[in-house]
Amino acid sequence: MKIITINVNGIRSAAKKGLLDWLGEQGADVICLQETKAQEHQLAEEIIRPHGYYSYFHDAQKKGYSGVAVYSRREPDRVRVGLGWPDIDAEGRYIQVDFDNLSVASLYLPSGSSGEHRQAVKFDFMARYLPVLQKLRRSRRDYILCGDWNIAHKAIDLKNWRGNQKNSGFLPEERAWFDQVFEDIGWIDAFRVVNQAADQYTWWSNRGQAWAKNVGWRIDYQVVSPRLKDRIVSADIYKTQRFSDHAPLIMEYDGEL
Repeated sequence: MKIITINVNGIRSAAKKGLLDWLGEQGADVICLQETKAQEHQLAEEIIRPHGYYSYFHDAQKKGYSGVAVYSRREPDRVRVGLGWPDIDAEGRYIQVDFDNLSVASLYLPSGSSGEHRQAVKFDFMARYLPVLQKLRRSRRDYILCGDWNIAHKAIDLKNWRGNQKNSGFLPEERAWFDQVFEDIGWIDAFRVVNQAADQYTWWSNRGQAWAKNVGWRIDYQVVSPRLKDRIVSADIYKTQRFSDHAPLIMEYDGEL
C-alpha cells in the first residue's frame, strides 16, 4: 500500500511543473495534497479527475488560499470533509477517506509564520485538535494522518535548529505539543520508524540557497495509529524534480488497501 503526501503550494502551479505526470507514474493507492490554493470550479479536468483516481476536495472559502484534497485509486466507503469547526473548515484544512477499518486524511495545520495573530490561530487549532487525536487513538479504526503539520519535532528535523527556537514551526510549545501526540497519546511518526537519519527534510525556504544547500525542515508527516507501526515498510522523500517548495513524502505499508 503506497501513500504519498505533498504540500503542492498551488495545485495549478504544481501541475504545470509536471506533478500529475509524476503522480501517474507512482501507482500510489492514496495521494494527499495540501495548500491547493484553488476552488474546484477553477481547476482543469485533468486536475479534478486524474486518470485512475477518485478525487475529493475541501476548498477554502477564500480564493487562492489553503485547501486540501485526496486522490484515491479505490472508491472510499465514506468521505469526511472538514473537522466540524466553522472557522477552520472555512480555510479548507481537513479531508478524510475511509476504507474498511482504515482512514486516510489530508491535513494542513495552520502556519504561524506570518505574525502573532496566525500563531494564535495555530495554537488554538492545536489545543482543539489534541482531544480529537486522543479520541481517534482510542477508536478501533486505524488512521494515517498525512500532511503539512507546520512543526519540526526535534533538532534533527531542521538544519538550523539553534537559530529557529523562537520561530514558528520550532517553538518550544509546538515541540511539546508533538511530544504529547507521539509520546503521551501514542501516535507514530511513520517516517522515523524506518529512517532515523539526519538531513531529511520536506520543505525549503525560497530565500537564499536553502534548496541547493539542503537547509530545510521536516514538517510533512504521515502520523499513524500504533497498530500500523509494524506494517511500515519504507519511506522516501522525492527530490529529483521540484513541484513545490515542499517535496513529496512517499511511504509504503504492508498489506493492501
